[in-house]
Amino acid sequence: MALLEPGMEAPLFEATDQDGKTIRLKDYIGKKVALYFYPKDDTPGCTKEACAFRDNFPKFKQIGVEVLGVSIDSEKRHKKFVDKYELPFRLVADEDKKIVQDYGVWGLKKFMGREYMGTNRVTYLIAENGRIEHVWPKVKPAEHAEELIEYIENSG
Repeated sequence: MALLEPGMEAPLFEATDQDGKTIRLKDYIGKKVALYFYPKDDTPGCTKEACAFRDNFPKFKQIGVEVLGVSIDSEKRHKKFVDKYELPFRLVADEDKKIVQDYGVWGLKKFMGREYMGTNRVTYLIAENGRIEHVWPKVKPAEHAEELIEYIENSG
């Protein structure tokens, strides 16, 4: 797993969200984007992380940051997850694993002594110019949204 680094161009992508609508990263040029990658919809850690982004969403809007979640789950799974937890942001369906691979978050994981390939929990802050501004390679799901806000408020 080779993560992208600050200053690098964020790989452009085109995919669909939980509503089957096309989502293109290039449409967000001119805005800051918190692009967060997570393993699986409706699992304990991923639910904590998504709900923390939801609970802090008004603050993200206030500071001008778009929030996009990405996992390899389908539109249908994303839709159930969004509806169940009333998530106010878009979730990107990356079923072909192109985005997770382009961003270097797809890799070997270990859980209870078992090794497998999966999505690592990583967040990229993409600047208005489309370049990576900051990377969080290790994320605590419940605290991460506030950590991101704190970084943005203190870096501007």
